[in-house]
Amino acid sequence: MTQRASILVADDDETSARFLKRLLTKEGHDVSVVTSVDEVLTVCEAHPPDLVLVDLLSPRGHGFEVCRKLKEHGPTRFVPVVIVTAQGDRQDRLEGIQAGCDDFLTKPFDSMELHARIQSLVKLKRFTDELESAESVILGLGATIEARDPCTRGHCQRLAHYATRLGRSLSLDESDLSALERGGFLHDIGKIAVPDRVLLKDGMLDPQESRVMRKHPIVGDTLCAGLRSLSKVRPIVRHHHERLDGTGYPDGLRNGEVPLLAQIVSIVDVFDALTTDRPYRAARPVEEAFGVLADESAKGWRDRVLVDAFVDIVANP
Repeated sequence: MTQRASILVADDDETSARFLKRLLTKEGHDVSVVTSVDEVLTVCEAHPPDLVLVDLLSPRGHGFEVCRKLKEHGPTRFVPVVIVTAQGDRQDRLEGIQAGCDDFLTKPFDSMELHARIQSLVKLKRFTDELESAESVILGLGATIEARDPCTRGHCQRLAHYATRLGRSLSLDESDLSALERGGFLHDIGKIAVPDRVLLKDGMLDPQESRVMRKHPIVGDTLCAGLRSLSKVRPIVRHHHERLDGTGYPDGLRNGEVPLLAQIVSIVDVFDALTTDRPYRAARPVEEAFGVLADESAKGWRDRVLVDAFVDIVANP
C-alpha cells in the first residue's frame, strides 16, 4: 500500500520537474516544486515535507549545499533527502554522502525504483516522527514537574544553559552537548512519582520522606528507558545525585564510575539550587555558592577540575 507523502522537488530543469511532479502526483503524493536553493530552505523551514528530491547538481553542485543545510538545521535534520545524479557519477555520490543525503536516484528514472525508494524513506520518516512525538511527551513531563513547584520555575532552563556552556568549554562533541541540554530539562523527571506533601514541604525531610525522594532518579531513568534517542540522557537522569566518594544515590558510584555528563549536571544543579530562593531559605550569593562547590570538591564529592571550569564560565560570561 502506497503511503501518501508530502514531497518537495527541487529541480531547475522545468521539463524534468514537470515529469517528476506528474509521476509522483499520479501515485497519490502531494508534490511541490521549487527551482532554487533559497526556495528549498524557505519552504522546508515553513512546512517541513516528508521527503526532498534534489536535482540541482549542475552546474555548481547546489544540491549538495541544500542537503548540507537541511541536515545541519534542527527542524529539518530528519527530513529524508534524495539526490538525483547521473548514471555512474561516483564523485556526486561521494559528495552526497559527505553532505548527509539519505539516498540517490539515478537518471534516467526507473519509476518502480523511484516508488520503492520513496516508500522506504517515508516509512522511516514516519517512525522518526513517532519517536520525536514520544520524546516531546517526555520533555513535556519534565516541564510539568517544574511547574508543580513555583520556587523552581526556570530551573531546568538554567541547568540546560549552564550544562551546555560547561560542556562546550570542555570541548565535548555535539551529541554530548545535546544530551546535556536534554538532561537539564529531564534530570528531575522522576519527581513525577513524589507526592506534593514531600516535594513541596517547607523544611527538612524526615527519613521516610527522604527515602521517597531518593527514588526519583530511578523512576526518571525508567521513564526515559523506552526511547533510544534518550540513551545518552539516561545516565544524567539516574546519576546526577551521585558523589565521587560513593556517598551519593541511587547506586553509590565512585570516582570514574560516575558518568561525566552526570557530574556536570550535578555541579550546575547544586549551584542553581544555592543561588535561587527556596521555601526554607533565601538565595545565597554567587561567591558563596562557589565556596560550597569548592568545599564539596575538598570532601571528595566533586571533580575540582570541573568545578573550576564552571566557576570560570560563570565568573567570565
